[in-house]
Amino acid sequence: MKKDIHPKYFPEARIICACGNTFTVGSTKDSIKVEICSKCHPFYTGKEKLVDTMGRVEKFRKRLARKAKRH
Repeated sequence: MKKDIHPKYFPEARIICACGNTFTVGSTKDSIKVEICSKCHPFYTGKEKLVDTMGRVEKFRKRLARKAKRH
């Protein structure tokens, strides 16, 4: 490896989730803030939680319902 071209590595970098969960990983940043982690992600929790931006989910559901009626 060439010297002085690689970023500093933090073996105990702290990940902070919006839900309050924190854990450590190795990273080139000492602290990382995330919105969703394994403690609050619907896939891992089994609870459906939709993050709707500008009504996109509702628009999709209406389109899906129209398509289901045609078939």
